[in-house]
Amino acid sequence: MLFIEHALPKSWRWRAPTPARETRALPNPQSVMSKLGRVVEAVEKYNQFVLDQVKRARTDEKFGRDLVGRWNDIKAKIPTTRTPTGLPLPRLALPEIDEPGEIASYLFGEGLPGEFPFLNGAYREMYLEPIREVESFEKNGGKIDKKIPQAEEPTRLFSGLMLAEDTNERFHYLTRHQRTHRLSTAFDGPTLYGIDSDADGVFGKIGEGGVAIDTVEDMVRLYDGFDLGSPNFSASMTISGPAPIIMAMYIAAAKRRFGPKVGPKLRGTIQADIFKEVQAQNETIFPIEPSLRFLTDMVEFTTREMPRWYPISISGYHIGEAGSTPVQQAAYTLSNGFAYAEMFAARGIPVDQFGPRLSFFLDCGLDAEYIALARVSRRIWAIGMRDVFGAGPKAQLFKLHTQTSGRSLIAAEFKNNLTRTAAELLLAYMNATNSCHSNSADEPFTTPSEEWIRLAAHGQAILLEESGIFKHTMNMLSGSPGMKTVERAVETAILDEFREIERLGSVLAAVEERYQRSQIQNAAHRYEQQIYDGTRPIIGLNRYRDGAEEIPEVKLVRTPRKKQQLQVDRLVRFKKKNAERAKRALDRLATVVERGENCFPTLLDAAEVCSLGQITGRLQEVVGRFRPMV
Repeated sequence: MLFIEHALPKSWRWRAPTPARETRALPNPQSVMSKLGRVVEAVEKYNQFVLDQVKRARTDEKFGRDLVGRWNDIKAKIPTTRTPTGLPLPRLALPEIDEPGEIASYLFGEGLPGEFPFLNGAYREMYLEPIREVESFEKNGGKIDKKIPQAEEPTRLFSGLMLAEDTNERFHYLTRHQRTHRLSTAFDGPTLYGIDSDADGVFGKIGEGGVAIDTVEDMVRLYDGFDLGSPNFSASMTISGPAPIIMAMYIAAAKRRFGPKVGPKLRGTIQADIFKEVQAQNETIFPIEPSLRFLTDMVEFTTREMPRWYPISISGYHIGEAGSTPVQQAAYTLSNGFAYAEMFAARGIPVDQFGPRLSFFLDCGLDAEYIALARVSRRIWAIGMRDVFGAGPKAQLFKLHTQTSGRSLIAAEFKNNLTRTAAELLLAYMNATNSCHSNSADEPFTTPSEEWIRLAAHGQAILLEESGIFKHTMNMLSGSPGMKTVERAVETAILDEFREIERLGSVLAAVEERYQRSQIQNAAHRYEQQIYDGTRPIIGLNRYRDGAEEIPEVKLVRTPRKKQQLQVDRLVRFKKKNAERAKRALDRLATVVERGENCFPTLLDAAEVCSLGQITGRLQEVVGRFRPMV
């Protein structure tokens, strides 16, 4: 164990009274906003509590003495490791302080890694190499004589191209050297909109920019050769509009390969974030309320039946890529998260059941806010979940996946993108992200090639395994005066955004007013204007540009027409084979939806014999289609 079990006695911990659980079917806008307003109040009260504890530590002699004693005890129990050069380092870096007020400020205001309010990390140890590996290295003259078990790598690899078997081949290429297989899947446009590959007008889009998935048979091909029930495998699927349907197909595919009892063993995430789709990405296929209902049906099922699965990834990445500022990205992501928490609690799902299964997804660019954006988000989430929703410790954790910024990748002198991504990776790991994907330098032109995607993955390996920045000591880069300054400024700005959403009535009400969308559009325009007028330097584009540079020869990854026809032919055969069973399954699904029952178990049955487009079409007949708000 890295340090003592509890840094602070229970009698020293402040928390708001536990709120009563609500059991309404869906929250009304005002009640959602009431929760968000209470989050603002809770953060402010907690900040005041920290100041009070600092004052108490300086005026209450016994309290201050106890704090110093506990601090010294924490430090004494930190193990020491050695670098390959023999330099001794503590496994946890703490500030060199001995004044009771400063100790109180650190323990209460930040918390040790893995301790509330989790500013310094969700877990006690992250990225560290096993201490036994270092000891074995020293004892054996620089040779490790046996393989030491290591923690799961935070690197998550992202791919999606052409047909399922093509993406499967890329997945196997990417995981050749990984101890654990953490795969993220990108889907093509028709799949993202719940449209079959044989629909009118989509042939040329099949397998472009992502993988084409129409049926459970495609899903079996997609992950062929991977042990989906293994503790060393997890899948992430970047899809929201038809997410419950795709999730059902994934479960069905897993059962075909590993039997009916594999469900509780499945690990992974599906994005399923409806709010961010409406606010930023536009891939919504049902009206908002039915979309949220289908999402909640899936969450209710998976939190009960699949305890290792994250049924939603509350995503700021696409908000950031659409043009938001870093603060807007964090504020809208967090407020969306609190709105989902309100919605799931209103369904009657216990907060300590769904809370630990929520995950988050942010991008990481090069603006100063990213020095502390995820750290501050983690703290706000923990306080809000504990003091407003009454969540226990596991449900307070802001479990974060980070992806380097796609918007920062520039076609001009595109090899500079390697440096941009490396800097973003450093910022992401400084913020103690739980997992991370690094973009490829050639993405301004095409789906990443094997060469550039390998270099992107190696960037993380160099940072985490080759360099000593993160593998020896927790908190290696945390707590500088500059970082603390950014933390305070970012927290204030996020709370200001919360207040504006509250003024509009709720997250839902703000969505209906197109508030988030309009703010993102304004920020995107300002960003592009800054590039145009030179106030935002982009090296190789508007500063230090090589005027003689020619457009590079980059091989574009395109789906051959022959493969697109193969996908259509497979789909036609699937539909013909299952025609009668599909009709019955779709009728049952429609009946369950019309009755207002949880439709996800029936969706699981439909996924066995129906295509994505068939299910989407039938559901749209029952609940309607999404119409963008003007």
